[in-house]
Amino acid sequence: MKIINMKNSAMASQYVATELFKVLDNNSDAAIGLATGNTMLDVYRNLNILITANKLNLKNVKTFNLDEYVGLHADHPQSYHSYMRQQLFDYNDTWDSNHIFIPNGISKDVEVACRNYEDKLNTFGPVDIQILGIGENGHIGFNEPGSSFDSTTRVVDLSDSTINANSIHFDNKESVPKQAISMGIASIMKAQRIILLALGASKQDIIQQLLTCDVTEDLPASILHTHPNVEIIVDDAACFSEAIKING
Repeated sequence: MKIINMKNSAMASQYVATELFKVLDNNSDAAIGLATGNTMLDVYRNLNILITANKLNLKNVKTFNLDEYVGLHADHPQSYHSYMRQQLFDYNDTWDSNHIFIPNGISKDVEVACRNYEDKLNTFGPVDIQILGIGENGHIGFNEPGSSFDSTTRVVDLSDSTINANSIHFDNKESVPKQAISMGIASIMKAQRIILLALGASKQDIIQQLLTCDVTEDLPASILHTHPNVEIIVDDAACFSEAIKING
C-alpha cells in the first residue's frame, strides 16, 4: 500500500482522473470500477475534459459501479444511476449503455439482481482499475464494519453513520434508504489496481486508522493492505504528520 499526499483536493482529483484516462486511452476494451459521492465530483469533471480533448471512443469500455440504493428508481435524483449520468455518461455519446453496469435497486428479486451483477463482473472483469472512496467508519462501497472479506455483491443494511452522512443529499434522514446493493469486498479485491481517494479533515482519523491498523473486518478498508497494487491519494487536510512516511 502506498500513500501519496497531493497537497490539495484539486491536484488529488486531477491525478485520479488522469490515471483513469490513461487506462481508457491505452485500452479501448478496458473495464473500470467507479464510485460516487462528493469526493468523486472533480474526478469526473476532469475526466470528462480529458476524454473530450482527446476524442476517445468509449463504445467498448465496460464500467461497474460499486453500489446503488435499494428502492430508488434509476431516474430518482438521488440514485447513483442519476449521479453517473449527470457527472460522467451524459458528457460523451460514445459510452454504450449496454456496457454500463450499476446494480438494480428496484428489481423484484434483489437477490437475483445481486447474482446477475456479480456474474457480469466475472464475465467482463477483473476491472483494470477500481476507484474507491472511504467512509468515516472505514467502509468501502457500502461494505460496513463487520462485512465479511469473502463477501460478493449483495444487499447490505446501512449503518446509522452512513445514513447520517448521506442525509445531506435527501430532504431528511428518514428519506435515506436503509439498504443498498453493494459490490462485495472480495469483488472489489479482484481489481488489478485500486486507487482510494480521501479528501478533507473529516477523513483524517480513518486514514490514520487505515494506515496503522491490523487487517480486520471491523475496518473493511483494511483488506487493502493485502492487495498488491493499491494507492491511497489524500490532500493535506486528510493527511497527518506520519502518514507520508508509510509507503509499501
